[in-house]
Amino acid sequence: MAWFHPKTLLDKSFEIGILLKGVNGALELIGGILLITVPASAITRLVHHLTDEELTEDPHDFIATHIVHYGNQLAQGHNLFVILFLLTHGIVKVALVLALLRQKLWAYPWALVALTLFLVYQAYLLITQPSPAMAVLTVLDIIIVWLVWREWQKVRGESHTKAEAAES
Repeated sequence: MAWFHPKTLLDKSFEIGILLKGVNGALELIGGILLITVPASAITRLVHHLTDEELTEDPHDFIATHIVHYGNQLAQGHNLFVILFLLTHGIVKVALVLALLRQKLWAYPWALVALTLFLVYQAYLLITQPSPAMAVLTVLDIIIVWLVWREWQKVRGESHTKAEAAES
């Protein structure tokens, strides 16, 4: 099969949605690899470099205090879950996005399963740690799941039509 070429606005939305998932997956892979390779001291230095000036001006700066908090958690080293999550999440997303862009029929149900499982985890986070950002991400992911399902129905119908034509 050929690479995906959008023909309608919904097709373009599908393409943009899965490309964003692919970029997100690539960033997760990079993040997981960096967590494996970058020493804790480098993380601590980077966090201080990014936040010291801002925290001197405003010790309660929302963004800077969160960067310090998460940077300290990363530097403490108890990151096996985070590393495994980022690496597996990233690999799955990148592989599925490439397969979807190649219009591989097997990729659509696998993508729907994977994206739905990720949505379940997001729903858990939304319940346990509610935030507007997570709510927006969850709604966008629901739309992407629907777009993947819609495209699967279209591609599946086209492959059935081609198979019937080949039999004739």
